[in-house]
Amino acid sequence: MSKIVTGILFIIICGVFFEAGLILSDTIVTGQPPQINKLFTSQLDAISSLISSIHHGSSKQKTVTVLNPDNVASALQNKTGLNGINVQTLSAYTNESTSNTEINVTLTATGYKTITSGTNVTNGTIIISPNQTYSINATATGQSGDGGFTIDINSIIITSINQLYNNQGNTS
Repeated sequence: MSKIVTGILFIIICGVFFEAGLILSDTIVTGQPPQINKLFTSQLDAISSLISSIHHGSSKQKTVTVLNPDNVASALQNKTGLNGINVQTLSAYTNESTSNTEINVTLTATGYKTITSGTNVTNGTIIISPNQTYSINATATGQSGDGGFTIDINSIIITSINQLYNNQGNTS
């Protein structure tokens, strides 16, 4: 019986030290008095979302094979205004059953934009380099095909474009 009580007390003491450390670190990071209610609420939200994700394990995203990657890359390029899309980075994911004939997919890819700059005007040298890299997220529908899905390029909707790298030193 004393081993059980000792174990419970040990768990309680660990919890108290954890909470004290969390409150102290929040005070140091924010430079303000801790909002204990907000900290506990965020912990409970994180725990409840973890528990709900365990119970809903069937909602995992599945990778989908794109049967027309060149057409999808071309459509993404036209809709984003970038100079090119890296077809090797094109990925499609879905939460729906892949046994359906038509599914909604989330597309991700990286693209680039070239910047032309004239560095030496006397001998006409022009340097073109792909110095801006972007991450593209989009949604679309796909039709079931032989070993994958054909993405309907007219259904592609760009959801976000984020600049990953800029050769001139600006990153986000």
